[in-house]
Amino acid sequence: MGNLDKVNAFISLFNEKTGCPKPVAKGKKLYTGVDLGTAYIVLAVVDEDGNPAGGAMRFAQVVKDGLVVDYLGAVNIVRELKTALEERLDHCLDLAGVAYPPGTAEGDRRAIIHVAEAAGVEVKTIIDEPTAANEVLNIKNGAVVDIGGGTTGIAILKEGRVVYVADEATGGTHFNLVISGAYKIPFEEAEELKQDPGKQGELFPVVKPVMQKVASIISRHIRGYDVNTIYLVGGTSCFSGIEHVVRDETGITTVKPENPFLVTPLGIALSVLRNEEGIR
Repeated sequence: MGNLDKVNAFISLFNEKTGCPKPVAKGKKLYTGVDLGTAYIVLAVVDEDGNPAGGAMRFAQVVKDGLVVDYLGAVNIVRELKTALEERLDHCLDLAGVAYPPGTAEGDRRAIIHVAEAAGVEVKTIIDEPTAANEVLNIKNGAVVDIGGGTTGIAILKEGRVVYVADEATGGTHFNLVISGAYKIPFEEAEELKQDPGKQGELFPVVKPVMQKVASIISRHIRGYDVNTIYLVGGTSCFSGIEHVVRDETGITTVKPENPFLVTPLGIALSVLRNEEGIR
């Protein structure tokens, strides 16, 4: 992609295809990214030319900090999303990739693979989340930071090569917890409140300490590397103003796409295409 304008256009096209998918011509190959998040499960589909073909998502709490805690629940949701997409695209989705937070143990990675396979796909790639995100961002130098529901993952790139990855607990779940405590409302209601753009200004002082903690995690892991730009992705990065807190706390230019939530699942799908077709 190379720049945020292209990234934003790519994500906008994905949104369009997700809202109004069209059947895909027979004979075309499709590649699916399966993103098992702490708060949402997302499926993103690209075609053999790397263009978005469709997507689907559902709120779910079957994964915690990259660990599958409800195996059957995860399988059922992925299978249902896959079936719905296949009907809308009039195409079988049999080739897929999955992603994991950096630092996830081998056994936990296998569990993520098993969920996807049990839902009826052949897993062709497994990739860490911030590296997957860079399949869309396509940056050569800097830090890609994937702030998800449960963890913050970091990948540092030099000349287009990932030289360091890390992951620590702290993400959108922690936003929900402090909102829930401050407003004395259930966790699920806090999640809905957090996603309301009209409420984010009011919520900002409540969640700012969590943002600062995220920034401190980033600062600790990029220390010693020549990082001049931080790129935020992941659902929690959608919260208005988080990029300014990270910038102020780290002293490093911080940017994000218009919809950072969709970057990683799209990147997972593109990683399958690259693996199968030898395309970057």
